Amino acid sequence: MQRALAVHPRGQWPEDRTVDTVTLAYLDRHRRRIRLVADSGTAFLLDLPRAQHLADGDGLELDSGGYVRVRAAPEAIIEIEAPDRESLLRIAWHLGNRHLPLQVAGDRLRIREDHVIAEMVSGLGGQITRREAPFDPEFGAYAAGAAHSHHPHNADGGEA
Repeated sequence: MQRALAVHPRGQWPEDRTVDTVTLAYLDRHRRRIRLVADSGTAFLLDLPRAQHLADGDGLELDSGGYVRVRAAPEAIIEIEAPDRESLLRIAWHLGNRHLPLQVAGDRLRIREDHVIAEMVSGLGGQITRREAPFDPEFGAYAAGAAHSHHPHNADGGEA
């Protein structure tokens, strides 16, 4: 069985070496080690040093040199719009205060389906639309992502 040993962010891997795709729902895209089945039916082992969030468009590097493209599966979401920017920001603050995964999609917000939260959003003046769509939320300010790098610092906090 082939193994996927590394995750490369969307746009930072050789897409011409794509050999397959794997379509996963949001809750299935935070993994370290698991047997996955690609969209073609081929099984492979995701075998990472630590758990990582897999985002839509990421490339999983196989030990054979090929890549499997990650696709976010359509799932039940709520798309939120508001009459003005201030209202949308207020709604975003309330959602963030509840530590909900949230996707910013242009002038709309997306969250996973939750009837209680939908009622709260409506009460705050938001317009909700229930749909089936890929859900690819923000990582969060404290998430250790591929774009975040560490570099040495001096004793005074400056870069070494």
